[in-house]
Amino acid sequence: MIETHELSRRAGSQREVSFTAVAPADLGIDVIGVPEGDPIQFDLRLEAVVEGVLVTGSASGRLVGECARCLVDVEDEFLADVQELYVYPESEAEPDEASRMEGDLIDLEPALRDQVVLALPFQPLCSDDCPGLCPECGVRLVEEPGHKHDDAVDARWSALGGLLQNDSQGKNDN
Repeated sequence: MIETHELSRRAGSQREVSFTAVAPADLGIDVIGVPEGDPIQFDLRLEAVVEGVLVTGSASGRLVGECARCLVDVEDEFLADVQELYVYPESEAEPDEASRMEGDLIDLEPALRDQVVLALPFQPLCSDDCPGLCPECGVRLVEEPGHKHDDAVDARWSALGGLLQNDSQGKNDN
């Protein structure tokens, strides 16, 4: 929560704030996100406007997840832009049009959650050229680049393989 009392509801008044807050739970998607309790750095400008307070700036922090191809742990940083209008409690704006202040307090969590999730990679990778896992045995292909398996014989064709063996033996007898 951010206190806005110092802006005094005069349109045009503004102040800049920088602070660190702890990450809430479930800030991310299944494969990558911000660990709960990790610090998030905010650098924001609060500007009083006629309808309420316009918050602009950025939030940054650490991301932790796993590579979508090889499942190895990955760490990255995020930088999310924040721009949200928080209307005064007595405003006639519809609830779905803008976020509403609670007295002189602004709750940044919903806006942060929206912006961080949008900034996350849909399929995080440990490297752009990650070859992933072997589809047959699951070995990480980056650790074993020459990894191969014998060609699997489809059981439906096994009877034909017997014919080839019989044919080659017949030619050797002649």
